Amino acid sequence: MRIKRFLLGVMLGLAPLFGQQIQLNLDTAIKLAIQNNREIEIAKLNVKKSRAAVSEAFGYAMPNIDISAGLNHFLEKPKTPFPDFKAMLNNSTYSVLFDEGLLPRDEDKFLPLDFKLQSFAQTNSFETKIQATQILFNSAVFRGIGASQIYLNLAKENLRSEIAQTAFNVQKAFYGALLTKELYNIAQARFKNANEHLQNIKAMGDQGLVSDFARLQAEVQVENIRPILVQLSNANIDAVNGLKILINLKQDTTLNIVGALEYQDETLPTDTDLINEAKKSNFTLKILRIKKQLDDEFTAIDRGGYWPTLAAFGNYSYSGSGDKWTFQNYSSSIIGVSFSINLFQGGRTKHKVEQDVITANQTIEQIHSLNDATEMQIKSNINNLKRINAQISAMQRNISLAQRAYEISEDRYKQGEGSPLEVKDADVSLSNAKTNYTNAVHDYLLSRAKLNLLLGRTDKKYFNLVDDYLND
Repeated sequence: MRIKRFLLGVMLGLAPLFGQQIQLNLDTAIKLAIQNNREIEIAKLNVKKSRAAVSEAFGYAMPNIDISAGLNHFLEKPKTPFPDFKAMLNNSTYSVLFDEGLLPRDEDKFLPLDFKLQSFAQTNSFETKIQATQILFNSAVFRGIGASQIYLNLAKENLRSEIAQTAFNVQKAFYGALLTKELYNIAQARFKNANEHLQNIKAMGDQGLVSDFARLQAEVQVENIRPILVQLSNANIDAVNGLKILINLKQDTTLNIVGALEYQDETLPTDTDLINEAKKSNFTLKILRIKKQLDDEFTAIDRGGYWPTLAAFGNYSYSGSGDKWTFQNYSSSIIGVSFSINLFQGGRTKHKVEQDVITANQTIEQIHSLNDATEMQIKSNINNLKRINAQISAMQRNISLAQRAYEISEDRYKQGEGSPLEVKDADVSLSNAKTNYTNAVHDYLLSRAKLNLLLGRTDKKYFNLVDDYLND
């Protein structure tokens, strides 16, 4: 599959260099658009980002291990006020000697007790430490894991929605290109008929059977069709160029659109069945429902601010110190459990939860609104399809009648029984009949594609093009 896609991309890239035409049908156009569409590429990157968020959320529940090390050298040791050790030792010594009668008492031997700035630090020290912490209970951590998985599901559904929307946009552009192409062919057929009629009049004029006025009328009819041909040709070029933009092809690429506007009669399900299907499968509705789940998870995460955090920890340290670079080393270790809970933080948790609940309620209202809009659009598309279904047979029969009327008017004119006005009117009627039928088939196919988008009906083969992102 990937090799085919690569070769197709190479072919499309090199075709303009060799002046080749690219044969492009609807299926290939949709696949190219899915591969090249920038919105789909952004949606794919969002899926990758969401997967990383899931892994990050699991990481918060895993043990946290930190290692630290440090070496300190005092350029000037810190000092602190402390009782004078020298005076204390001196006074206690003389006090014993005097009390034991070893020396005669002399109060001048006692020194005044006072505080002196003294340093208890050594010049050099180092410490290495390893600490492990494991969350035993934290509502935000555990809820965050579930929220990240829901966010991943939301990103995947958004990617499916982008693919479905891109497929519809390509169908719309493709049908537009076919419509302008077929309308151009209809105008060409009318131009050919008018030319043949003009040649017949010229031949009859050479024999003196028709007037110069009739010949001039026929020439005017031919020239009046030329601007229509130019207009439809330009419209077709614009439609094809718009399709190129959707599938991200260079504008100088020559495309040959393969296909035709074909009508296939079908029996449509009831409005109720289709509406129920849309409410279940519509991509935008599914996205909003997943967003509602995410809103609920965020509410639960913020509500977790009311709950305590319980964690186990343990650490081991190895340290040493000395006034020289010879250290006295020692080690220590500890294990324990920590418990913390917020008692008051100005009502922040309460107000955050209130905001989350409001956001969830807004999403619910969006779902209700989209449900109503989807139901209305489905009914509108079904009514349009039913209308065309009811008219299409009459339009097909009208083409046959108009074709026959044109042939009869042409024969009558050749036999001298008819007038140029009859031929002209019959030709216009035939062209209008074909144009009306072509427009009706185009509208039918477009309404059908729109209905499929509303119902969430997109061929799975287009999702398979990005299965690396949609599958876990």
